[in-house]
Amino acid sequence: MNTIAAWLCDLLYPPKCMLCGRLLRDSEAVLCGRCGHELPEWDNAPRRVPGYERCAAAFVYEEPIRGSILRFKFHGMQTYAVQFARWMAVRVRGELRTSFDFVTWTPCSRRRRWSRGFDQAELLAKALARELDLEARPTLEKFRHRPPQSKTKTAAKRRANVQGAYRLLPGADVRGRTVLVVDDILTTGATLGECGRILRQAGAKDLYAAVIAAVNQDENK
Repeated sequence: MNTIAAWLCDLLYPPKCMLCGRLLRDSEAVLCGRCGHELPEWDNAPRRVPGYERCAAAFVYEEPIRGSILRFKFHGMQTYAVQFARWMAVRVRGELRTSFDFVTWTPCSRRRRWSRGFDQAELLAKALARELDLEARPTLEKFRHRPPQSKTKTAAKRRANVQGAYRLLPGADVRGRTVLVVDDILTTGATLGECGRILRQAGAKDLYAAVIAAVNQDENK
């Protein structure tokens, strides 16, 4: 982008903090000074998800990260994926410390992708793969549209809601591979667990997961 175009872009769309929405000062890049000190970083042990060796979460799922993720998913803030992926990459390198064959993601249904205009987990996975210098590959599809997990409150109902909704894509080969699976939010682990089950059945060797944010396990009952 040339200088004039960049100036016009900043004039029409001044950069804002991706957490609170305040206008950024010249010395601020992605976050305002206040939000930079209020990030609810995940400081617990990596979350355990059935079927996975470990799951790395960059943040606890609470404000102001929660609001930022919701704007990313439901209000078209696709550019947030790049910064989310940078934060996730720090956790993956620091906590998982594993060599992956490739990165994949938990896909949304065709209907949800059409209504939203994009698949947020796919955007995250591709951005994270670039940060980790890996390839991002589609391996799964959600061929049965189900109600959003956010509308399903208990762990048992969440598991039932995703059971049988995913399948391996034709030609996807995960046999003997160590795969990093990306999702946006980890609550009960039902979505990641169902996707992991399919990848395991297809012959994946080791599965790891990475998310932007996770709900504390003691809150997730």
